Amino acid sequence: MRILLVEDEPGIAQFINQGLKETGYGVDLAIDGLEGKRYIESVEYDIIILDIMLPKIDGLTLLGEIRAKKNVTPVLLLTAKDSIEDRVKGLNGGADDYLVKPFAFSELLARIRALQRRPPLQFSTILQLEDLKMNLVTREVKRGDKIIDLSPLEFKLLEYLLRNANQVLTRTQIGEQVWDLDFYTNSNVVDVYIGYLRRKIDRGFDNQLLHTIRGVGYCLKPEGNEN
Repeated sequence: MRILLVEDEPGIAQFINQGLKETGYGVDLAIDGLEGKRYIESVEYDIIILDIMLPKIDGLTLLGEIRAKKNVTPVLLLTAKDSIEDRVKGLNGGADDYLVKPFAFSELLARIRALQRRPPLQFSTILQLEDLKMNLVTREVKRGDKIIDLSPLEFKLLEYLLRNANQVLTRTQIGEQVWDLDFYTNSNVVDVYIGYLRRKIDRGFDNQLLHTIRGVGYCLKPEGNEN
């Protein structure tokens, strides 16, 4: 995994850079926003760790430029600012996560690993598989001409499945992403909600989309698709 660290404070930059390399990550270090921009334009990264208060180009401006170019690389913002307004501004600007200085290195690693598990950011407001369509703006879900009424948790579950269509997802993966917690694997909440969702999106349709992969988890895919 290749990470870009954009941080101008020498002590923090060295601390993060050394720790990530010792953990096994490949790291490039940029000490201002302009240098960070040049790295981003020339190298494909798995994660970008971006300080907000940077010389030449500040972090939020650089983040806006990244997203304007449809770059979906996960971005973790670092900042000394801890007000709610600052967090909201950063997340609304396209950041995937937000970490306030000072922080423990173990927390930074946990955030990086969580970003690795997340599905890629998508700029389209419509998610679709076959005749199943989800509008992320209006929150309308339809299967063919039928409007499907979903609870907030069912909607979140279906969104995750659609973003990962044709991929087998374990119960643990689903639990961590949909319920946003370290998931207790002995819980049957995933199976229960999969059951709710299956009845709503598949009942009455010939082509079943939500499949149980015995001993592993679940997969949203058209029938007959073995990928």
